[in-house]
Amino acid sequence: MTMPTFLVIGAGKSGTTALHRYLKQHPQIYMSSPKELRFFPFEDRPPDFRGPGDKADIETAIKNLEDYRACFAQGAHYPARGESSPLYLYYPRSAERIRHHVPDAKLIAILRHPADRAYSQFQMKRRDGLERLNFRAALAAEEQRISDGWSHHWHYRRRGFYAAQLKPYFNLFRREQLRIYLYEDYLGDPTGFMQDIFRFLNVDDSFVPDMSVRHNESKIPRSRALQTFLTEPRPVKNLFKPLLPARWSRRVGDRLRRHNLTKPPLPTELRRQMIEDYREDIIELQGMLGRDLSHWLA
Repeated sequence: MTMPTFLVIGAGKSGTTALHRYLKQHPQIYMSSPKELRFFPFEDRPPDFRGPGDKADIETAIKNLEDYRACFAQGAHYPARGESSPLYLYYPRSAERIRHHVPDAKLIAILRHPADRAYSQFQMKRRDGLERLNFRAALAAEEQRISDGWSHHWHYRRRGFYAAQLKPYFNLFRREQLRIYLYEDYLGDPTGFMQDIFRFLNVDDSFVPDMSVRHNESKIPRSRALQTFLTEPRPVKNLFKPLLPARWSRRVGDRLRRHNLTKPPLPTELRRQMIEDYREDIIELQGMLGRDLSHWLA
Protein backbone atom coordinates (compact mmCIF):
# COMPACT_ATOMS: atom_id res chain seq x y z
CA MET A 1 0.00 0.00 0.00
CA THR A 2 1.26 3.46 -0.91
CA MET A 3 2.45 5.78 1.84
CA PRO A 4 4.28 9.13 1.78
CA THR A 5 8.06 9.22 1.48
CA PHE A 6 8.28 12.62 3.17
CA LEU A 7 6.26 14.99 5.36
CA VAL A 8 6.27 18.73 5.91
CA ILE A 9 5.64 18.81 9.66
CA GLY A 10 5.51 22.56 10.37
CA ALA A 11 5.63 25.08 11.70
CA GLY A 12 2.25 26.70 11.04
CA LYS A 13 2.31 30.17 9.43
CA SER A 14 5.92 29.65 8.32
CA GLY A 15 5.50 29.16 4.59
CA THR A 16 4.20 25.59 4.50
CA THR A 17 1.33 26.41 2.13
CA ALA A 18 3.73 27.99 -0.35
CA LEU A 19 6.17 25.09 0.03
CA HIS A 20 3.41 22.55 -0.59
CA ARG A 21 2.39 24.26 -3.82
CA TYR A 22 5.98 24.65 -5.04
CA LEU A 23 6.68 20.98 -4.35
CA LYS A 24 3.51 20.05 -6.21
CA GLN A 25 4.87 21.65 -9.37
CA HIS A 26 7.84 19.25 -9.52
CA PRO A 27 7.21 16.47 -12.07
CA GLN A 28 8.79 13.84 -9.79
CA ILE A 29 6.85 14.78 -6.64
CA TYR A 30 3.28 13.83 -5.74
CA MET A 31 1.64 16.03 -3.12
CA SER A 32 -1.59 15.15 -1.37
CA SER A 33 -4.82 16.98 -2.00
CA PRO A 34 -5.94 18.46 0.29
CA LYS A 35 -2.67 19.80 1.63
CA GLU A 36 -3.24 19.04 5.33
CA LEU A 37 -4.33 15.46 6.02
CA ARG A 38 -3.70 15.82 9.79
CA PHE A 39 -3.68 12.06 10.28
CA PHE A 40 -0.95 11.12 12.73
CA PRO A 41 -2.00 12.92 15.95
CA PHE A 42 -5.66 11.97 15.51
CA GLU A 43 -5.36 8.39 14.23
CA ASP A 44 -8.31 6.52 15.78
CA ARG A 45 -8.59 9.36 18.32
CA PRO A 46 -10.79 12.11 16.88
CA PRO A 47 -10.47 15.16 19.12
CA ASP A 48 -13.34 17.06 20.69
CA PHE A 49 -12.29 20.61 19.85
CA ARG A 50 -14.75 23.29 20.90
CA GLY A 51 -13.42 26.62 19.63
CA PRO A 52 -15.14 28.73 16.94
CA GLY A 53 -14.79 26.98 13.58
CA ASP A 54 -13.01 23.98 15.11
CA LYS A 55 -15.68 21.40 14.37
CA ALA A 56 -15.75 22.04 10.62
CA ASP A 57 -11.95 22.00 10.52
CA ILE A 58 -11.44 18.70 12.30
CA GLU A 59 -14.17 16.95 10.30
CA THR A 60 -11.88 17.13 7.27
CA ALA A 61 -8.95 15.43 9.04
CA ILE A 62 -8.07 11.86 8.06
CA LYS A 63 -8.60 9.56 11.04
CA ASN A 64 -7.89 6.02 9.83
CA LEU A 65 -5.01 4.39 7.99
CA GLU A 66 -7.04 3.12 5.03
CA ASP A 67 -8.26 6.61 4.17
CA TYR A 68 -4.76 8.01 4.64
CA ARG A 69 -3.22 5.51 2.22
CA ALA A 70 -5.93 6.28 -0.32
CA CYS A 71 -4.70 9.88 -0.46
CA PHE A 72 -1.46 8.64 -2.07
CA ALA A 73 -2.81 5.87 -4.30
CA GLN A 74 -2.56 7.98 -7.45
CA GLY A 75 1.06 8.86 -6.65
CA ALA A 76 2.35 5.30 -6.38
CA HIS A 77 4.67 5.69 -9.39
CA TYR A 78 6.24 8.97 -8.18
CA PRO A 79 9.71 8.72 -6.61
CA ALA A 80 8.67 11.24 -3.91
CA ARG A 81 5.26 11.53 -2.26
CA GLY A 82 4.35 13.93 0.51
CA GLU A 83 1.84 15.94 2.48
CA SER A 84 2.03 19.08 4.63
CA SER A 85 0.39 19.17 8.06
CA PRO A 86 1.98 21.87 10.26
CA LEU A 87 0.33 20.56 13.40
CA TYR A 88 2.57 17.44 13.29
CA LEU A 89 5.33 19.51 14.88
CA TYR A 90 3.05 20.69 17.67
CA TYR A 91 1.38 17.45 18.80
CA PRO A 92 3.87 15.08 20.52
CA ARG A 93 1.97 11.95 19.46
CA SER A 94 2.66 12.73 15.81
CA ALA A 95 6.34 11.80 15.97
CA GLU A 96 5.63 8.39 17.51
CA ARG A 97 2.90 7.56 14.99
CA ILE A 98 5.01 8.71 12.03
CA ARG A 99 7.83 6.50 13.34
CA HIS A 100 5.37 3.60 13.52
CA HIS A 101 3.87 3.96 10.03
CA VAL A 102 6.66 5.50 7.91
CA PRO A 103 9.91 5.06 9.86
CA ASP A 104 12.11 5.97 6.88
CA ALA A 105 10.19 9.10 5.88
CA LYS A 106 12.09 12.34 5.39
CA LEU A 107 10.81 15.22 7.53
CA ILE A 108 10.89 18.92 6.69
CA ALA A 109 10.24 21.81 9.07
CA ILE A 110 10.38 25.57 8.56
CA LEU A 111 10.69 27.66 11.72
CA ARG A 112 9.64 31.29 11.83
CA HIS A 113 10.44 33.74 14.62
CA PRO A 114 7.95 32.55 17.27
CA ALA A 115 6.48 35.99 18.01
CA ASP A 116 5.95 36.72 14.32
CA ARG A 117 4.50 33.25 13.79
CA ALA A 118 2.03 33.72 16.65
CA TYR A 119 0.96 37.12 15.36
CA SER A 120 0.49 35.75 11.85
CA GLN A 121 -1.70 32.95 13.19
CA PHE A 122 -3.74 35.50 15.13
CA GLN A 123 -4.17 37.63 12.01
CA MET A 124 -5.36 34.61 10.06
CA LYS A 125 -8.14 34.06 12.58
CA ARG A 126 -9.00 37.77 12.39
CA ARG A 127 -8.97 37.59 8.60
CA ASP A 128 -11.41 34.68 8.71
CA GLY A 129 -13.73 36.58 11.05
CA LEU A 130 -13.31 34.13 13.95
CA GLU A 131 -11.06 36.03 16.38
CA ARG A 132 -12.87 38.83 18.21
CA LEU A 133 -10.13 39.89 20.64
CA ASN A 134 -7.06 42.01 20.01
CA PHE A 135 -3.73 40.21 20.10
CA ARG A 136 -2.80 41.12 23.67
CA ALA A 137 -6.18 40.00 24.95
CA ALA A 138 -6.04 36.80 22.87
CA LEU A 139 -2.67 35.91 24.41
CA ALA A 140 -4.10 36.52 27.87
CA ALA A 141 -7.07 34.27 27.06
CA GLU A 142 -4.99 31.48 25.52
CA GLU A 143 -4.58 29.20 28.53
CA GLN A 144 -8.28 29.40 29.38
CA ARG A 145 -9.18 28.66 25.76
CA ILE A 146 -6.90 25.60 25.80
CA SER A 147 -8.50 24.47 29.07
CA ASP A 148 -11.91 24.87 27.42
CA GLY A 149 -10.91 22.59 24.54
CA TRP A 150 -10.14 25.09 21.78
CA SER A 151 -7.95 23.60 19.06
CA HIS A 152 -4.33 24.24 18.07
CA HIS A 153 -5.52 27.07 15.81
CA TRP A 154 -5.97 29.20 18.93
CA HIS A 155 -2.66 28.27 20.60
CA TYR A 156 -0.83 31.35 19.39
CA ARG A 157 1.93 31.48 22.00
CA ARG A 158 2.32 27.78 22.78
CA ARG A 159 3.04 26.74 19.20
CA GLY A 160 6.27 28.78 19.17
CA PHE A 161 8.31 26.61 21.57
CA TYR A 162 10.15 24.82 18.80
CA ALA A 163 12.98 23.20 20.79
CA ALA A 164 10.47 21.35 22.95
CA GLN A 165 8.44 20.32 19.91
CA LEU A 166 11.45 19.05 17.94
CA LYS A 167 12.77 16.82 20.74
CA PRO A 168 10.50 13.82 19.95
CA TYR A 169 11.68 13.92 16.34
CA PHE A 170 15.34 14.17 17.31
CA ASN A 171 14.82 11.21 19.65
CA LEU A 172 12.95 8.97 17.21
CA PHE A 173 14.53 9.69 13.82
CA ARG A 174 18.03 9.70 12.39
CA ARG A 175 19.41 13.21 11.99
CA GLU A 176 19.82 12.70 8.23
CA GLN A 177 16.04 12.20 7.96
CA LEU A 178 15.39 15.72 9.24
CA ARG A 179 15.80 18.99 7.38
CA ILE A 180 15.10 22.04 9.56
CA TYR A 181 15.01 25.44 7.86
CA LEU A 182 14.44 28.97 9.07
CA TYR A 183 11.78 31.12 7.45
CA GLU A 184 14.61 33.52 6.58
CA ASP A 185 16.15 30.81 4.37
CA TYR A 186 13.03 30.82 2.24
CA LEU A 187 12.74 34.61 2.12
CA GLY A 188 16.42 35.21 1.40
CA ASP A 189 16.91 32.73 -1.45
CA PRO A 190 13.67 31.02 -2.53
CA THR A 191 15.24 29.22 -5.48
CA GLY A 192 18.21 27.94 -3.49
CA PHE A 193 15.83 26.95 -0.70
CA MET A 194 13.73 24.82 -3.04
CA GLN A 195 16.70 23.26 -4.77
CA ASP A 196 18.13 22.19 -1.41
CA ILE A 197 14.83 20.51 -0.60
CA PHE A 198 14.79 18.79 -4.00
CA ARG A 199 18.26 17.40 -3.31
CA PHE A 200 17.09 16.23 0.12
CA LEU A 201 14.20 14.39 -1.56
CA ASN A 202 16.48 12.89 -4.25
CA VAL A 203 14.64 14.46 -7.17
CA ASP A 204 15.91 16.69 -9.98
CA ASP A 205 17.26 19.82 -8.30
CA SER A 206 17.57 21.76 -11.56
CA PHE A 207 13.79 22.23 -11.63
CA VAL A 208 12.69 25.76 -10.67
CA PRO A 209 9.03 26.15 -9.64
CA ASP A 210 6.96 29.25 -10.31
CA MET A 211 7.20 31.16 -7.03
CA SER A 212 5.65 34.41 -8.23
CA VAL A 213 2.38 34.00 -6.30
CA ARG A 214 2.17 34.47 -2.53
CA HIS A 215 0.08 31.94 -0.63
CA ASN A 216 -2.12 32.05 2.48
CA GLU A 217 -1.02 35.47 3.67
CA SER A 218 -2.34 36.34 7.13
CA LYS A 219 -3.58 39.84 6.55
CA ILE A 220 -6.78 41.60 7.51
CA PRO A 221 -9.18 42.58 4.70
CA ARG A 222 -9.88 46.23 4.02
CA SER A 223 -13.26 45.14 2.64
CA ARG A 224 -14.88 42.13 4.29
CA ALA A 225 -17.46 41.92 1.48
CA LEU A 226 -14.77 41.72 -1.23
CA GLN A 227 -12.84 39.13 0.79
CA THR A 228 -15.97 37.01 1.10
CA PHE A 229 -16.65 37.28 -2.64
CA LEU A 230 -13.08 36.24 -3.52
CA THR A 231 -12.78 33.33 -1.12
CA GLU A 232 -16.22 31.73 -1.07
CA PRO A 233 -18.01 29.89 -3.91
CA ARG A 234 -20.30 32.25 -5.83
CA PRO A 235 -22.49 31.36 -8.87
CA VAL A 236 -21.58 34.66 -10.55
CA LYS A 237 -17.94 33.56 -10.69
CA ASN A 238 -18.91 30.81 -13.12
CA LEU A 239 -19.84 33.47 -15.69
CA PHE A 240 -16.19 34.50 -15.96
CA LYS A 241 -14.66 31.03 -16.18
CA PRO A 242 -15.09 30.62 -19.98
CA LEU A 243 -13.52 34.05 -20.53
CA LEU A 244 -10.24 33.50 -18.64
CA PRO A 245 -7.88 30.52 -18.57
CA ALA A 246 -7.71 28.96 -15.10
CA ARG A 247 -4.12 30.13 -14.65
CA TRP A 248 -5.03 33.76 -15.37
CA SER A 249 -8.18 33.54 -13.28
CA ARG A 250 -6.11 32.48 -10.27
CA ARG A 251 -3.61 35.29 -10.87
CA VAL A 252 -6.37 37.92 -11.07
CA GLY A 253 -7.96 36.57 -7.90
CA ASP A 254 -4.61 36.52 -6.11
CA ARG A 255 -3.90 40.14 -7.08
CA LEU A 256 -7.30 41.31 -5.90
CA ARG A 257 -6.87 39.47 -2.60
CA ARG A 258 -3.42 40.98 -2.03
CA HIS A 259 -4.69 44.48 -2.78
CA ASN A 260 -7.58 44.03 -0.35
CA LEU A 261 -5.43 42.78 2.53
CA THR A 262 -3.42 44.84 5.01
CA LYS A 263 -1.14 43.82 7.87
CA PRO A 264 -0.99 45.99 11.00
CA PRO A 265 2.43 45.64 12.71
CA LEU A 266 2.97 43.72 15.93
CA PRO A 267 3.40 46.33 18.71
CA THR A 268 7.09 46.61 19.63
CA GLU A 269 6.65 46.33 23.38
CA LEU A 270 4.45 43.25 23.09
CA ARG A 271 7.00 41.66 20.76
CA ARG A 272 9.73 42.27 23.35
CA GLN A 273 7.62 40.59 26.03
CA MET A 274 7.06 37.56 23.81
CA ILE A 275 10.77 37.26 23.01
CA GLU A 276 11.45 37.03 26.75
CA ASP A 277 8.87 34.25 27.00
CA TYR A 278 10.66 32.33 24.26
CA ARG A 279 14.25 33.18 25.23
CA GLU A 280 15.23 29.89 26.91
CA ASP A 281 13.62 27.81 24.17
CA ILE A 282 15.37 29.84 21.44
CA ILE A 283 18.75 29.39 23.13
CA GLU A 284 18.13 25.64 23.37
CA LEU A 285 17.05 25.57 19.72
CA GLN A 286 20.33 27.20 18.70
CA GLY A 287 22.22 24.27 20.13
CA MET A 288 19.91 21.69 18.57
CA LEU A 289 20.23 23.18 15.09
CA GLY A 290 23.78 24.45 15.32
CA ARG A 291 22.62 27.82 14.00
CA ASP A 292 22.98 31.34 15.36
CA LEU A 293 19.57 32.65 16.42
CA SER A 294 20.77 35.79 18.16
CA HIS A 295 18.73 37.87 15.69
CA TRP A 296 15.60 36.22 17.10
CA LEU A 297 16.54 37.54 20.54
CA ALA A 298 17.36 41.09 19.40
